[in-house]
Amino acid sequence: MERISVIAITKNGIKMAKELKEKFPSWQVYAPDKFSDQNNKINWYTDSTTTKIMELFKSNDALICLFSLGAVVRLISPHLKNKKTDPAVIVIDDKAQFVISTLSGHLGGANQLTNDIANQLGAIPVITTAADVNKTIAVDLVGKDFGWKIDDDSNVTRISAFMVNEEKIGVYQNCGKKDWWQNKLPENVSVYSTLEELKKSQPRGYLIISDEQIQDNEILENAVIYRPPSLVVGIGLHWDTTKDKIIQGLDDTLKKFNLSIKSIARFVSIKKEKDVVGLNELADEMNIPLEVFDKDELATIKTPNPSKMVEGYEGTASVSEAAAIKSSGGNLIVEKQKFPPDLTIAIARINE
Repeated sequence: MERISVIAITKNGIKMAKELKEKFPSWQVYAPDKFSDQNNKINWYTDSTTTKIMELFKSNDALICLFSLGAVVRLISPHLKNKKTDPAVIVIDDKAQFVISTLSGHLGGANQLTNDIANQLGAIPVITTAADVNKTIAVDLVGKDFGWKIDDDSNVTRISAFMVNEEKIGVYQNCGKKDWWQNKLPENVSVYSTLEELKKSQPRGYLIISDEQIQDNEILENAVIYRPPSLVVGIGLHWDTTKDKIIQGLDDTLKKFNLSIKSIARFVSIKKEKDVVGLNELADEMNIPLEVFDKDELATIKTPNPSKMVEGYEGTASVSEAAAIKSSGGNLIVEKQKFPPDLTIAIARINE
């Protein structure tokens, strides 16, 4: 979390806020001007607390309120939108006995922040989300620390209910970090090595960790699909190859080999004398990192489809395949695809 603010409206709360500021120096502290002691580490406000809460709720990743839970609920309720965008809200009572995760416990990070604060204050953390209470898998958080993306979150609430109610859940994974759940899996959760085995087991819900497109509608209706950043896309091109040409080649390749664009970890290519504008534009537009290698680095990589013509132009017999293999440290899953006259694409999967 980047922006965290503390708001206190009582003398005891302000004392506690000062203690939090010492333990978490980057946090901003706010308190009513009527209690001001000229401490320049506190932002003393003259607006009403109702107005200040509205401002802080909209501008912070987390808001820590040092006053009663009921008052906090009344103050924030007009500003609630959804759990994807609402900030984490934590309430601490006036004597710092309890730290209460109030809003955005999972996606917003309130539960983790609640535990962190409670540890620092010697208080009791109060967390009520079912997955945490039952010590089971939080469906909406799987792989979050590894940069995994949920492909479509429309099933998250329903599959989460299956999880906490100990209904049968099946897991299939073909990429990404295998230690995403470091504890022993809950008894209602089983892992399968193929989608066929997964479906045959007839679980109530599915967790699918894959960079491949899933075509089975019966599975899709009852699945949450996670997209790890597992694919490295190698691109061979001319200095003037356009962004539109690269996009078309990329779309065709992903569709042909049944891969998800959401699992692209980075684009890779050869370092040229001047930047390839089209490739740079695409990387910026898609917010995907771009990595380039010197020709001498690529020339040492063994590839399945080297080219004498490419070697004559680039000084290495392979660009797209060699760059993808080198950057991924893994296996080539899509050999060089040609889009004449100026584009080749190859894809490797990162080993984790």
